[in-house]
Amino acid sequence: MSDIEVTAFVGPAGTGKSHRATLVARQNGIDVIIDDGLVISRGRILAGRSAKSEINRLRAIRRAIFDYPEHRDEVANYLAKNSPPKIMILATSDEMIEKITRRLGLNPPVKTIRISDISSPDEIKAALRERKEKKQHVVPVAKAQIQHNFAGKLVSQIRGFFKGRDKDESRNTIVKPLFSFNGKVTIGSDAILEMCRKLLELGNHIRKIRSIDIETDEDRISLNIEIDLNLSGRSALSIAKTLQHKMRMGLSYFTGMEIRQVNIRVNEIFL
Repeated sequence: MSDIEVTAFVGPAGTGKSHRATLVARQNGIDVIIDDGLVISRGRILAGRSAKSEINRLRAIRRAIFDYPEHRDEVANYLAKNSPPKIMILATSDEMIEKITRRLGLNPPVKTIRISDISSPDEIKAALRERKEKKQHVVPVAKAQIQHNFAGKLVSQIRGFFKGRDKDESRNTIVKPLFSFNGKVTIGSDAILEMCRKLLELGNHIRKIRSIDIETDEDRISLNIEIDLNLSGRSALSIAKTLQHKMRMGLSYFTGMEIRQVNIRVNEIFL
């Protein structure tokens, strides 16, 4: 997709990027915006899934940087097929822009616009205060468009900075995600270990958990598990595959982290 020109719109979370996105795009002759996992044009969702549809902040971050393969492929295929001449990507940092462009197969941005370039310090401070107090987010999409793409609470709809050529183009929607909070999230290895134990203990096939070794790489987890099994009429291979699936799905759901691999070693079998 070397023919697509990318503009980056960068600023910390809660500083008003999404609220101003349509205006900034219009001023730079751009019709297509990528924001929080969505491809948007004139207030309409063209592809993707909103990060604000996730149940926790870690999963929302992964959604926003297109870390889920099916989501990434959907958006990349849409861009390859439709090849808009220009797009604008919203992000909280240059590093996030780099991750998004690399995963979607796009060129590095030809231009980077900072929120501080277009908003005064007072406006940024007011936006941050609004986010902190009300825990509300702006999505540059009409309300009717986002209702099927969002898991939290729809608060209200506001008009943008200009009168659009149609009703969707000139509207933003205010939402309150399920994961709305401030600060950083850290999941300790002890917490992950306890989650692993609880997931393994579900059911009646585990006779003894001998060891659980956890390896983490950024937001990815690898597990090496050694157990004793009660067969209870099933094969050891069948039980191990079920446990692999349970661990992968359960940990991914509760932590928002990618489960790179789950290796299960059966030490003893009891009939």
